[in-house]
Amino acid sequence: LASSTSIADDEKGHDLDLFCVPRHYENDLDKVIIPHGLIMDRTERLARDIIRDMGGHHIVALCVLKGGYKFFADLLDYIKSLNQNSDKSVPLTVDFIRVKSYCNDKSTNNVKVIGGDELSNLAGKVSLFDIVETGRTMETLLSLLSECNPKMVKVVSLLVKRTPRSSGYRPDYIGFEVPDAFLVGYALDYNEYFRDLSHICILNDQAKEKYKV
Repeated sequence: LASSTSIADDEKGHDLDLFCVPRHYENDLDKVIIPHGLIMDRTERLARDIIRDMGGHHIVALCVLKGGYKFFADLLDYIKSLNQNSDKSVPLTVDFIRVKSYCNDKSTNNVKVIGGDELSNLAGKVSLFDIVETGRTMETLLSLLSECNPKMVKVVSLLVKRTPRSSGYRPDYIGFEVPDAFLVGYALDYNEYFRDLSHICILNDQAKEKYKV
C-alpha cells in the first residue's frame, strides 16, 4: 500500500489566528488542518518518489481540474527541479481534464468529464492528480483512460479521505490521509469559493449555507 501522512480523526488542527487567512473567509472556517508549508514539504517528497520509481520513462501528466491545479503545478515544479539537479530524470508532457461530481457539499454519482482532447494519443505512463474521496470519480477516469490503452497508469493524490462511502480505491502515491470532513483551500473549493486559500481548512456549517447554490 502507498505510504502517507495520516491526519487523525480527532486532530485539533490549528487556530486560524496563527496563519495568514484572507479576511473574507475568517468566519467561514473551523480550523487549519494542513498548513501550506506542510503541503509543500509533502509534495516535494512525492516528487522525489515519482522520480525514483519512474525515472527514464515518459510521463503524460494529466491534471484533474479544477481542484487539482495547485497540487499539479507545485508537484511538477518539484519534478522539474529534480530533473535539473539529480541523476534521474522524467520526460514530461501535460494535459488537462475537468471533472465535476459535487453539488454543494455532496459528492454525486453523476461524474462529468470534460476536456482531455489528446487522451486518444496517450503513450507511456500517465499520472493523475486529484483529491480521492469515495474513489468513484477516479475509477470513472481510470475506466476512460483504459480505453486509450496507455502503457501504465499511476495515480498520485494529495488527499485521501477516510469515509464509509469509499469504494476501497487507493492511489499509488498519497500525500495525506484525512478525516471525513469537507475540506477547502489549496484549490479545493465549495461552489468555486476558497480556491484562493493557501492552507487546507475545514469548512464550517454556516459557510455551507452561506455559499450554497
